[in-house]
Amino acid sequence: MIQTDTATIRQVILHRVADDETKSVLSDEVTDLGDDDEAVLFRRIMLKHFSSHTSTFEFTHPVGVQHNVLFNLAKQLLEEGDFAEISKDIARHLISVSKHPNIKEGDLFIAAMDDVEFATKHYRAIGICKYEDKDSYLETNTAGKHVRFTLKKGIGGRKPDKAVLILFTDEPYTLLISDNSSTETDYWQNEFIKHKPKNDFVNNTNDVMGLTRAFITEEIPQHYQVTKADQIDFMNRSVEYFKTHETFDKKEFEQEVFHHDDLIKTFRKFDKEYREENELELSDSFEISQQSVKKQARAFKSVLKLDKNFHIYIHGNRELIEQGVDNEGRKYYKIFYEEES
Repeated sequence: MIQTDTATIRQVILHRVADDETKSVLSDEVTDLGDDDEAVLFRRIMLKHFSSHTSTFEFTHPVGVQHNVLFNLAKQLLEEGDFAEISKDIARHLISVSKHPNIKEGDLFIAAMDDVEFATKHYRAIGICKYEDKDSYLETNTAGKHVRFTLKKGIGGRKPDKAVLILFTDEPYTLLISDNSSTETDYWQNEFIKHKPKNDFVNNTNDVMGLTRAFITEEIPQHYQVTKADQIDFMNRSVEYFKTHETFDKKEFEQEVFHHDDLIKTFRKFDKEYREENELELSDSFEISQQSVKKQARAFKSVLKLDKNFHIYIHGNRELIEQGVDNEGRKYYKIFYEEES
């Protein structure tokens, strides 16, 4: 989703947050990164876990985004407000929503960054990472003829328990969100950040591929007599379209994948109902996110399973496989090919 090699982390600050400000430690010490090893480590801490994300979000609020606390604080940082003071306000905001007894205290890193690459463009960004648990490691030292080790705890290569990366794209800003916990995440997702899916090329790619797969596997068999091989062929053509085009065009996609007017009309009806039921705002033309395609393509199964005896992988020309029934009523597939490999 993002490229981190060009990113520069300008400033970092660390706060210790608990469920009450009196139990927390809000620091005034801002670190300006200059050492190469430190810069590499902080890029890994703040950014690496976002590189494979294929969902994007934006700030929201029931009244209006201008009432979203984190949105306003991020905007102040973008406008070159006092980094230390605004970071403390971010920490206070997190503390104020951390009231559930199961929420752990932790180390909160806040970093200001430049040149984070997203969709081939470079943006300023704010990274916020909370570590609730620490790694154990052994520190060794030599004194004379003795080598000793000490067990210590710290933060290294593991993912943060919770994180958000705010990319200063044109408004609405683009958010990447990480939440490594399986329970008690509402305070982070819906109170600290307050977000909703963003109507952009990343989510459009995910959603159109998702509705296409649902149409092929669930809707087509209700209206047409199709074999599993036919469905796999539709699946393959859908994925091939997304892999070989830089932009999605709905009419072009319909013609290349479904061909027939009746089937296209059925798809359009299903598309309209799917959008309404799932409250999706989808564009009929958008840039295709290849990372989203790679992830979604895993769900487009191209395996034809025949009883418990055979699996046929169909990747190419549908016309090279025929289905039939012999005189004894046994079903069969006939496969044509030129070479074995």
